[in-house]
Amino acid sequence: MNTVEKINVILKEANISKVNLAKYLGVSRQMVYNYLDGEDLSKLSNDKSQALFALLNVKNEEELKNIELTKEYIQEVGNKLFNSKRNAVKKNEIIELTGLRPEEQNIINDIVFLLKEILNEDKTKNSLTLLNYLYHFISTCTKTKEARYILGYMSKASGFTSPTVYEFEEDQQFVFESIMYSAMTLYNNGGASRTKLAESHRRWENELSKKNEEKLSRTQELNTAKILALKELGYTEINEHNASEVFDKIAEIQSRGIYN
Repeated sequence: MNTVEKINVILKEANISKVNLAKYLGVSRQMVYNYLDGEDLSKLSNDKSQALFALLNVKNEEELKNIELTKEYIQEVGNKLFNSKRNAVKKNEIIELTGLRPEEQNIINDIVFLLKEILNEDKTKNSLTLLNYLYHFISTCTKTKEARYILGYMSKASGFTSPTVYEFEEDQQFVFESIMYSAMTLYNNGGASRTKLAESHRRWENELSKKNEEKLSRTQELNTAKILALKELGYTEINEHNASEVFDKIAEIQSRGIYN
């Protein structure tokens, strides 16, 4: 087993991802892949080599080759990275994370690191659009179970999660993943074309248009009820002092079904 192979074994056993190693070394994820694409560490600069050796608790590459991969050693490496991540979160916190468990803080930090890397590597509009879509997607995850199932499917399809693990509603997630697999197989095998799917897409567009119209109607209805509530109560605006009273009046007006 050469040096790089041994490092990869250690990373895997200690549950250290390439993303986490990149953050520890202060480089991009792609640089880590470049560093570990060979038989030795010749691609690493001296400072990065020393940082890696410090993480792996060795002095040099020769010592790394001979170190015994015991359970205690693997746990020590994992703990060292975990502690470095926790300190990094405290130093570079961009949002308030107080009250979250360490593992919760770490996942937020990992996500932010990846998002920043996407923007740094691609300065075109595409990366910003991608992150906007991602933001919209995350916003729906707590409200739409299908969004959660999509995340589970992608995690499994990418090899991060076992396909037999169901963290949400098992029966529904199983059905959804099976349908997704069938759809992706059809897509990847060229069994679907724009011409064949044009009518289906048109029905989807009409359905979304109808939902948006209903949403706009509900918004207008709520605005009307708000205006009536303020008028009946003798207020000109909603503020922290009258909010509870105004919201109660809005609910009363809506229950009466009177908007004019």
